[in-house]
Amino acid sequence: MAQNKMRPVDEVLRGKLEFKLAKVIAPKLTGWQLSLFVWSQGSFLFGKLIKSKLLRMNNLPQCLREIIISDAPMYQPEYPANPPEIAVKNFLDESDPKERVAFALEHLPARQSHFQDDSPPFLYWKIRDYVEAYTTGRVTPTQVAERIIATVEEAKKRSPSLVYFISFLSEDVRKQATESTERYKKGTALSVLDGVPLAVKDDIDCLPHPSTAGTKWLPQVREVKEDAVSIARLRSCGMMMIGKAVMHELGMGTTGSNPHHGTARNPHDLGRYTGGSSSGPGAIVASGLCPVALGTDVGGSIRIPSSLCGNIGLKPTFGRITNEGLFCVGWSMESSGPIASSTEDALLVYAAMVGSHPTDKLHSWPLPPCVPDLNVGFQAIMGSLKLGKYSDWFNSTFEKEVAEVCNKSLNLIFETFGTETKEIILPELDEIKIAHLCTVGSEYVSGLAGYDTKLLKELSLEVQGTLGLFKEFTALDYLSSQKIRRRAMYFYMQAFESVDVIVTPTTGTTAPVISSAALTVGESDLTTVGNLMRFIIAPNFLGLPAISVPVGHDSRGLPIGLQLIGRPWQEATLFRVAAAFEEVCTPLRKRATTFYNILK
Repeated sequence: MAQNKMRPVDEVLRGKLEFKLAKVIAPKLTGWQLSLFVWSQGSFLFGKLIKSKLLRMNNLPQCLREIIISDAPMYQPEYPANPPEIAVKNFLDESDPKERVAFALEHLPARQSHFQDDSPPFLYWKIRDYVEAYTTGRVTPTQVAERIIATVEEAKKRSPSLVYFISFLSEDVRKQATESTERYKKGTALSVLDGVPLAVKDDIDCLPHPSTAGTKWLPQVREVKEDAVSIARLRSCGMMMIGKAVMHELGMGTTGSNPHHGTARNPHDLGRYTGGSSSGPGAIVASGLCPVALGTDVGGSIRIPSSLCGNIGLKPTFGRITNEGLFCVGWSMESSGPIASSTEDALLVYAAMVGSHPTDKLHSWPLPPCVPDLNVGFQAIMGSLKLGKYSDWFNSTFEKEVAEVCNKSLNLIFETFGTETKEIILPELDEIKIAHLCTVGSEYVSGLAGYDTKLLKELSLEVQGTLGLFKEFTALDYLSSQKIRRRAMYFYMQAFESVDVIVTPTTGTTAPVISSAALTVGESDLTTVGNLMRFIIAPNFLGLPAISVPVGHDSRGLPIGLQLIGRPWQEATLFRVAAAFEEVCTPLRKRATTFYNILK
């Protein structure tokens, strides 16, 4: 029988708050130990005992079963009304993607050409650099395509081999590039995105490629018949889809490990992970192979690799961009979005992708999409915004340097623009972590329930082991988690009463080391997973928009990201604040040591 009762939410905020967010406790397993763990889960004698022990060590499921929660469940994000954004420009959700991109372009500040001088602080070529190169005849989309094809082939032959794609079709890339080159010759480029190379995570449908979602078997039972809606929108703008990027299998991991197709390596240190599950997109952008890639995010899968690889990574509000054409198993939390080398490139691609599914509008009532007017000076707008920081949580990183670098960026933004950081409180972080895990685990188990068990046994040992733990959650656990979701939404909306953006480190650690055994059989390292996911859960669980911005490096030269969490539907404010942090932190950043200068 339940012994405790959760206090009413308003009473929680009035009372004394004790910070609590426990570290994940689990052994690191690879090789025969991982095989034994997966085998034991199917054992009648040992399976239940081992899984129960591991879950209870992490307050699961007692946190959900031994407490009374009087709040009503919230099965997917429900948003209250929010104050209007300032200095933004609205456009119609149903407008043509090319028109939206042109509209976003009008509200970007003037750019500086780097073709004469690409020395620091210049780091990466942007979309507008590609357009300048194409329109001035410095290079054509066909030449860019040939450089990318040669680079991908050369990368495979390196030691260690560099894996970027699961599906890469040279002739398809050449065909798209030829068509774009002809449009530039005729002066009929479709948009500023025409001929710009884009990599696509392999759980987003993009013809003529299959979608594997990182597995060996998914194309056998799921045929790709058309582009995902977001891909179709970008293709209508002329973007050049260069291939399906490698990812953590089924998105069920945060390192990027994939023993089936190969593990992407971090361009800043090839002995380390990129982060996942959008591992290939993170590596591709950080290495300069493309200025932008698409990822998906149900548990940090855009923001984690963006932080670990030094990229910009946006997870939009849940429902802002339709999930039609995604292999989506985290149905109440998943979003797709851009990973880019700059805020402006993320904004341009977002403008093309944006648009809710009609059924999303029935429950979430999205506000009209908009872009920030970045022609308006940062000083005036940024000085009026307030950032919210829960210091006990912010400073609880597992590597001290991560919090130090992120705090330094907050000082810089105040010194430069006068943007104040205000102390806030966010209760029940531990309960939110557990409820998110139960929700995503239950949705994954449900989403895979209809597939042949023989196929599921072809999943990597890591994923099989994780699914085995997920199957321990009950309907009671799931319902309790949705009640916690409603409480969490209240706490965050209360915080947004006094601040415009909530700030945290993106991850609790920098890029982990890749073990040699993990490359062939994978590994289960739930403690590292917990370290990487320490700050990213609420935007998924509550559907809030969030963006990771690179703000510096640790003493080993590994990138560190700052996460900005916004009110529902207020991506434009996040883009503005991200652009400001990008401006003040660019001198602190370093280009990846593995870098391909595709335009020069």
